[in-house]
Amino acid sequence: MALKINDLCVDCDICEGACPNDAISSGNGLYVIDPARCTECVGHFDDPQCVAVCPVECIDPDERYPETREQLLAKLEGLRKHA
Repeated sequence: MALKINDLCVDCDICEGACPNDAISSGNGLYVIDPARCTECVGHFDDPQCVAVCPVECIDPDERYPETREQLLAKLEGLRKHA
């Protein structure tokens, strides 16, 4: 499942650099996660790196995009092919 950044975001910029898929970008007053690029770091790390580095714990699962581990790995493979 993709992740999303909630309204607690303080726009600190830490999560953007931690994302191995370049799924995080600056939005309108807070950062946003592109669900088409977010793999919860599956294939890279054991845990989502944005969650690990976030100082205010503002990153939640985005239930609009339920995905299995296999689907996340397939998404990662697709991102690698188009890189």
